Amino acid sequence: MNTNPQARPLLTFEFLALCLIIIMAFCNICVFYSFYYYLGAIGIPVVWRGFLVGLEPMAAFALRLFVLPWLHLRNAYAIIMASLALLIAVSCSYLFVTSVAGLIIVRIAHGAVFVILTSAAIALMVNFIPAEKSGQGFSALTVATMIPYAIIPSLTEALLPCVRSAADIYAGVSVFSLAGMALMIGMRGRISRAIGRMDAVLMRKLTLAEIRENFRRRAVVILLAAILLLYLAHATFFYFLKNLALQTGIGHVGAFFSISMAMIIAVRLFGTFAFDRTNKVKLLLVALLMLTACLLALPGVKTLAVYYLLAVAYGAGIGIAMPVFSALLFNASAPGLRSLNTNMTLFVMDAGFFLTPYLGGLLMTLGASFSWLFYAAAFYVVMILFLTLLLRKKGDIP
Repeated sequence: MNTNPQARPLLTFEFLALCLIIIMAFCNICVFYSFYYYLGAIGIPVVWRGFLVGLEPMAAFALRLFVLPWLHLRNAYAIIMASLALLIAVSCSYLFVTSVAGLIIVRIAHGAVFVILTSAAIALMVNFIPAEKSGQGFSALTVATMIPYAIIPSLTEALLPCVRSAADIYAGVSVFSLAGMALMIGMRGRISRAIGRMDAVLMRKLTLAEIRENFRRRAVVILLAAILLLYLAHATFFYFLKNLALQTGIGHVGAFFSISMAMIIAVRLFGTFAFDRTNKVKLLLVALLMLTACLLALPGVKTLAVYYLLAVAYGAGIGIAMPVFSALLFNASAPGLRSLNTNMTLFVMDAGFFLTPYLGGLLMTLGASFSWLFYAAAFYVVMILFLTLLLRKKGDIP
């Protein structure tokens, strides 16, 4: 492989194909946006519904740390292929598994397979991202994770009148896994040749000593802490915005999500060309200030115009912050540890979406209103600002 960094393109066939694998994986997850309703339709008792909905991300959170140490370039391809095959089996099992006990097994299996698939795909993908194009690379990766959420729910709603139940669609997304397997088979030779030209240090399994040393790096630990705080703030928005809208009586939450999601995708598409041409830290500070203002303003919004303007601002802020943090973490990592740390961002994402409902529920039991949940989220972002400035002062980030 050419060692001249200027000669390394980002948008290679391998990188784009692995982005497609990520899109296919997330299509299999976002189709479950209405799973709580489906559980009621098949007669699952109310007491079990929330547990079953949350069991898949809970399994992902619990298993990801155990998966990461044994992933490396030599086994990533085989693991992707096996995971796609297992994902087909898990998706089709929703057609006939309708008991609580059976669904517990299926949801845990679903979370486990999703974690293994996405972790292996990312472990492979990061080796095709040139260091000087990390902002573009992670912007493209985050766009890949968002595209299914912009398309699949609407497509599912259009298809539901044509099928027996949502289970048919849960099984039907297996077509994405089949397409993924065909794509991986077609690119096997390309990946083998590309991997064969990579440094031998990237090929082997990480040792425990290397992993421990990685987490002794101040920049790595602080950046992961900042990303966790960012996901805690974003999960507060995701889980509790509807309740806040009902409390204030202003705006339509579905429209807010659509506008902010469109902005996230637009900003990240723009970022594939612009993020590496600007100072990442200055851009990040602007995004964090924008997020803080949005989270503080949402509980007191009085007009529809301001409500939807905040949707635009929030989408822009989060759309910038997430890929830029990932790029900074990538650049702060040793080459052999970049796939581990990139996957650690998914671990802290799992943690954020797993912990936020419990933290929010705790605040509510203490008498807090939904407004205070958003003030808490703004506080998380302020903490991120201080962590970012600390890293910059210490010289850990440019």
